[in-house]
Amino acid sequence: MIPPNDADWANKEGIPPLDDPAVQKYLDSRQAFIDLEHNQRHDAHFRKSMSPVVAEACRIVSRIRQQELREVWSLDPNVDPDDQIQADEIFYPGVMFTTAKKRVQSTKLWRIVRQMPKGSLLHAHLEAMFDLDLLIDLAFSTPGIHMYAPAPLLTAEDFDRAPFMFRYAATSVKEPSSGNRSIWTADYTPSSLIPIQKAATTFPQGGEQGFRAWLKGRMTLSAEHAYRHHHGVDAIWRYFGRCFPVIGSLVFYEPIFRRCFRRLLEELANDGIRYVDFRAAFAFEYRREGVEEPEKDYFEFFRVFKDEIEQFKTSSEGKRFYGARMIWTSLRFQSNREIADSMKQCISVKTAFPDVICGYDLVGQEDAGRPLVDLVPLLFWFRKLCADARVEIPFFFHAGECLGDGDSTDHNLFDAILLGTRRIGHGFSLFKHPLLIDTVKDKNILIECCPISNEILRLTGSIKQHPLPSLLSRGVSVSLCNDDPAVFGHGQNGLTHDFWQVVQGLENVGLSGLAVMAHNSILWSCYEDQSTSAWQSEIRSGIAGDGLKAQRLREWLTEFEAFCQWVVQEFGGEVDDAKN
Repeated sequence: MIPPNDADWANKEGIPPLDDPAVQKYLDSRQAFIDLEHNQRHDAHFRKSMSPVVAEACRIVSRIRQQELREVWSLDPNVDPDDQIQADEIFYPGVMFTTAKKRVQSTKLWRIVRQMPKGSLLHAHLEAMFDLDLLIDLAFSTPGIHMYAPAPLLTAEDFDRAPFMFRYAATSVKEPSSGNRSIWTADYTPSSLIPIQKAATTFPQGGEQGFRAWLKGRMTLSAEHAYRHHHGVDAIWRYFGRCFPVIGSLVFYEPIFRRCFRRLLEELANDGIRYVDFRAAFAFEYRREGVEEPEKDYFEFFRVFKDEIEQFKTSSEGKRFYGARMIWTSLRFQSNREIADSMKQCISVKTAFPDVICGYDLVGQEDAGRPLVDLVPLLFWFRKLCADARVEIPFFFHAGECLGDGDSTDHNLFDAILLGTRRIGHGFSLFKHPLLIDTVKDKNILIECCPISNEILRLTGSIKQHPLPSLLSRGVSVSLCNDDPAVFGHGQNGLTHDFWQVVQGLENVGLSGLAVMAHNSILWSCYEDQSTSAWQSEIRSGIAGDGLKAQRLREWLTEFEAFCQWVVQEFGGEVDDAKN
């Protein structure tokens, strides 16, 4: 628009005003062009069918987002930028999550997204979801928890990288003259058990308080880790991989697991999540309460897993929680013999707990592991074993969690689709493949998108650079997931962080886009075992069907309407339309 004081100049030059018929015709054509493109997006049908209250809530959320981009996430244009930028806080629209998270929870947009009913969580690794502060507290309060390491931890590099773990033992291993020995001194006997209280009080960098902070740091990825993009993806995956043995050695002792898992379910339900498909890599040792020797199989683990879910569903906090199931996962870097053994264990557990196991996957860094094509003979064999055992264990493969284009890791997308995966975990590189995009749409394959995970693990610099908009603009079905929230430092479990990051960073998503992704999460949930034909039929029928998914979609829509009414009542009077 031409400033008023330049109007005379523009008139003399013959520059047409904004209301000139030719300019208006262009602008009308431009808007029609934009609308045509929007009609191909994933939320096009939802936007056309919105009720008045939902439409108004969407408008309010859009206005609040615009206000906060100006007032919360942008620098003051009247102040020197160098005076506003702090060493650990650099604000801009779409800022990296690890920088933004300190300020996020003070915003209206956070309050709104926090309240939103989110449907199901479809991609979450159990080992990386527990409240780490609670886990550490329980390690100190649970009798018999000991620390051990293959070598003493002496140097700064040892503290940052050296392996160590915990385990339950009724008594410590006796050492000659062990009174002054600790895991932090050169005379420590490798792999000997040290009570966690002793390890903490003798910690050379601040005693117990320092030990607790250090231990939590060894179980999480810091902002500094995420920012070092010049080190590459492999480097952060190495650090990421070092977190899991420490967490697993603590949490998979029955009394600790029960408390942590119950807290996890409470947090998820409190965040508006009503169902979860967990994943866990079954290579950990599980111990029953008071038993030093680990279980030889995972039957006892699943008995406790199921028991805690059923108890939670009868509680006041879990009365609206549908439940949770497990996608059994093997480690993709293992040998054929190890993976085959894991597959047989999966089928045995499925036979014993048919309502708990809902699928199979392979996990671990795709770039560093074996590609799916290398595992085709094993996967064919697994399907035959399932058929012989008369169990339904469909595939839900990780694929395309990489930066490659045409390499063996990127080609996991082709194999995942050909092998009949019902969902794709991450699918980060899918946007590079127009044929595969059309194929996942034709086959009703959902993408489990984990935007904060992709950012922290250095696949993208921020949500502004994420390929998610490319998929949504092509009408690909997507659900938002949190992947490894505890290790990523979310501070609380749930989907609010990822929902907030997407709606704050991407203009075209809005509340309607979040709603469709929540809707998708319900439609692609594994509430019950289904054949491929039944699975596809329910997805095609959607909310108009007569199955369990349609019923739960209708329940969610009722919740969402009530939520939108709350948005209108709570925030409708605060929106300043004149500035938007």
